[in-house]
Amino acid sequence: MYEFLEETVEHNMTSPAKAVAPEMTTGDLLRLFAAEDRDAYPVVRDGKLVGIVSKADALDAFTLSPDAILPHYDDIMGTTVDEIMSRQVVTVEPEARLQHVLHLLGVHHFKSLPVVDQNNRLKGMIAREDVIRALASCGRGQALPPLRPVMGNFAIA
Repeated sequence: MYEFLEETVEHNMTSPAKAVAPEMTTGDLLRLFAAEDRDAYPVVRDGKLVGIVSKADALDAFTLSPDAILPHYDDIMGTTVDEIMSRQVVTVEPEARLQHVLHLLGVHHFKSLPVVDQNNRLKGMIAREDVIRALASCGRGQALPPLRPVMGNFAIA
């Protein structure tokens, strides 16, 4: 456990991070979400983080209030990421400890966080899975072996 307290984002993050442009359409974003197993994408302009867009943000564009006029499907699909993204983004720096990441993920109920440098340039993403891998490998000094099936369950090889 003490090893984990020394682990940093830089040594455990996914880099480079897959990002989207603010000009991307909601339709293209939905196709990207359908093709890849991600819950959110950082939004980058000129190398700098300007927002984050989640599956929930994309789906909210289709949520109608009872008194709303029904928009045309093509109009919604043509809206841009810039129109639906969150501009207030919780980030971490590469030097941050994973314990701090755990705190932020828990407090905000996020699944991942963008990693940025002091100039707000996107360096990577740190996700729950990255933290889990770091926790699982602590005390072993090495990466975990792959799981092997054992009577319908899995066991470490």
